[in-house]
Amino acid sequence: MLVALTRAVPQSISRCELTHLDRNPIDIELARTQHHAYEAALSDAGCRIERLPAADELPDSVFVEDTAIVLDEVAIITRPGAESRRPETPSVAAVLRKYRELIFIESPAILDGGDVLRIGRKVFVGQSTRTNAEGFRQLSAALIPFGYSVQAVTPRGCLHLKSAVTAFSDDGVVINPEWVDASTFKGMQLITVDPSESSAANVLRVRDVVLCAASFPRTAQRLRGAGVNVTMVDASELAKAEGALTCCSVIVVS
Repeated sequence: MLVALTRAVPQSISRCELTHLDRNPIDIELARTQHHAYEAALSDAGCRIERLPAADELPDSVFVEDTAIVLDEVAIITRPGAESRRPETPSVAAVLRKYRELIFIESPAILDGGDVLRIGRKVFVGQSTRTNAEGFRQLSAALIPFGYSVQAVTPRGCLHLKSAVTAFSDDGVVINPEWVDASTFKGMQLITVDPSESSAANVLRVRDVVLCAASFPRTAQRLRGAGVNVTMVDASELAKAEGALTCCSVIVVS
């Protein structure tokens, strides 16, 4: 069974952290409607939705991906790069204890889940403003004993590695080559984003379904042309908070 951990859009989301975007008004009710539709898409793809406790006092708390990395053998509880986000992790850890042994990233490391891309036994880790070299070192030390290879990658011009590249299959990625070096993924099937859709590389694969943001129809059409089963999801309000589709869930194979 697949379990998707999610958390409600907080009332305080307008005070979210921003790095690459200007602050624009967020329609909270529309954001919540879109988030419910996102959860419905996950459910339709085969996930059981498990909602974490709401956290209106934590503006970025809907973006649960950054707090944990769940693999078959273990779950890593991160230490987010933005200090304001670190109180998000205890409630995530409390739920994940039901499913996995936990390993905690410790100071002085910082590590955001949005910087961690797993493709099979390969794990790519973005070195960004939210993930440092010590975060990479601690994650590597945790995962290498389980047989994973762990590689550092440097994205540019975007918040997280998964802003620039995500997997749509066991050996294929959708990528913005302006934001990450495509040669890092040599040997894989590469689908580049449409030039007019620079933020379209963040897609969420759930078994044989790939969720794509409704704002990026041209890139979605490229995926469909490659035989990918695409479901479109509107996440335009959360995008104003520098969020994307992978950000809003942690997928657990239970």
